[in-house]
Parts: sequence; structure tokens; C-alpha cells
Amino acid sequence: MSMTLERLWSLPVFNNSVTVWLVGVAIAAGVLITLLTARRMARRYHRRLEHVEGAKIVLIPLEVLSRTALPFFVVLALFVGLQSLEIGPRTAAVFSSAITIAVFWQAGIWGVAGASALIEHKRRRSLGVDRAVLGSLGIINVIVNTVIWAFVALLTLGNLGVDITALVAGLGIGGIAVALAVQNIFGDLFASLSITLDRPFTVGDFLVVDDVLGTVETIGVKSTRLRSLSGEQIVMANSDLLGSRVRNYGRMSERRVLFTTGVTYETKMEALKRIPSLIREIIQAQEDTRFDRSHFAKHAAASLDFETVYYVRSADYNRYMDIQQSINLRLHEEFAKREIEFAYPTQKLFVASIPQDEAA
Repeated sequence: MSMTLERLWSLPVFNNSVTVWLVGVAIAAGVLITLLTARRMARRYHRRLEHVEGAKIVLIPLEVLSRTALPFFVVLALFVGLQSLEIGPRTAAVFSSAITIAVFWQAGIWGVAGASALIEHKRRRSLGVDRAVLGSLGIINVIVNTVIWAFVALLTLGNLGVDITALVAGLGIGGIAVALAVQNIFGDLFASLSITLDRPFTVGDFLVVDDVLGTVETIGVKSTRLRSLSGEQIVMANSDLLGSRVRNYGRMSERRVLFTTGVTYETKMEALKRIPSLIREIIQAQEDTRFDRSHFAKHAAASLDFETVYYVRSADYNRYMDIQQSINLRLHEEFAKREIEFAYPTQKLFVASIPQDEAA
């Protein structure tokens, strides 16, 4: 019985005995279990440090390692296990090529994971500091991912024996044709990069573009999304947005306000002289305002018009309306005290009687 088992273990299977095959499988299984255990520990440690202050430097490598793919572990374990076997040069070349390609693709996964982790870390830090960065991070992420995977694909094809030089030349010629076919998409992409670099507006700014009003929510690769005052989302192509005249109220440090006050022609001269200084006192009594001027501007058809200019030291539209409302109410109070009447559209008709001699 023992002789039979010894012969069985020593039987050659593809130039290796059963015992050697079992040793190779055991080594491969041991390596696979070790790698899976290490990945599990990395993920557990990452979850534990995720909400710990000051652990950002450690979190990014842990997140990258936790993204290691199972197929890579399997290929690596098989490659290590095969080292104990006697295999031919052709088989060795196949497995060497397989492990090289697996390393390329795993490196691509690690690179994408690392770039995404860094960009997400930058996004969180920029939420309350630099809103302009938020619009550019998504674009940068897409570009980085595209470059990484293109590089991995070229390395893979080169390892498989494909002539990369001829392929790159062919892609260059084909790329010109593709660029002509999708020039609108590339136009939006370059417009997005222009928005990222030039920063004419950022996330959170209130824009007026032709007849469109809204707050910038996201700046994407192809389009920018605005949230209108009535609540709906407005999607605008980046190229159309930069081709229009954009009014950015988010960059406004103060608001210039011009308003006209009309009084009746029957207003006494002393009251007319007092009105500019009265308006000045009312405006200067308001907080967050800077008075500029107030003048008797013109004789209108039905009123005597006073033109006033002041500045609100805030970009908040609601704050401006609160101040203007307070000014209007004070004007009504002060005019009522001084018996000054506001003018409204009126028309006087003068009727002249014809003398009887002429009528005869």
C-alpha cells in the first residue's frame, strides 16, 4: 500500500511529480491567503482612521492598497507557486507576460485610486476656502484618469508584441478625424479648462447670462449647471457660456443704487431746497450704506424729480431690498410731516373762453 502511494506521488504530470504540484498549489494558496488578509487589514485600518484628525497622510496609501484587485492577487499567487515547478521556456514566457500585464493594470488601478483620493482630499479642504477649485477638480480627475489608462493600455499592447510606434502614429491621424467630428465636444472641454484656469466665476456665484439668472451649482467637463430663482436647474454648454456676456454678481463687493423721487410742482421753494439733505440724512442713518449724491435733477412732465445715488456695502440682494424699503418708508414719514406731496401722473387742461364779440 505504501509503495503504491509513493509511486502515485512520484508520477510525472507535465514534467513534475504530484508532490511538487501539491507544493506549488500550497505555496500559491498561502500567498493568496496572505495577500487577501493584508488587504482586509488595510481596509479595516482605513475605516478606523477615516474620521481621525491628522491621519490624512496615512489614509491615502491605505485607500490605494485597499483597492488592490482580486485577479491581481490570483495571478501573483500563481506566479509565485509556479516558481517551484519545472516548466518550459514558452510556458514561462506566457506566465511572465501575464504577471507583467497584471502589474500594469493594478498599477493603473492604484494610480486612479491615489489621484481620486488626493482630489477628494483637496475638494474637502477647499469647500470653505476656495470655491473656484471645486469646478476644476472634476475636470482634472477626468484628465488624470484618461492619461493613466491610456498609458496602461499602451504598455499592455507593447508587452503583447504590438508595434506601439505605428499605433501611436495611426491614432494621431485618426485623432484628427475624430477631433473634426466631435469639435463641439472638444470646444466645450477647452471652454471648461478656460473656466478652470481663468476663473470668471466659481461654484456659488450668482450669474446673469442674457435672459438667464441662476446660481452656479456645478462646473462640468461639457456643461455648467445653474439653479434659477424659480427653482429649476438650467444646463448651459461651457462654450455658449463663455461666448456670452456674463454678469457675475458673486464678485460684487457693493451694490450701486439709483432711484428717483418725484414731488408736485406746487411744492414750496424752501421744501425743495431741503429735500436733498433730508434724503442724505435718511440714507446715512441706514447700516451698510455709503451715500454718494442727491440732486434736483429735472423738471418732468408731471413732477419735479430728485435723483439719488448710494451704495450698499453688501452683495446680498435681500439686504439691498431691506435697506431700500426702510428708506422709502422714512421718506413717506418725513414728507408727510413737511406736507410735501409725491407726484403722480397728472394732466391739466386749460379751457379759454372766447369773447362774445369774436364769437359773433
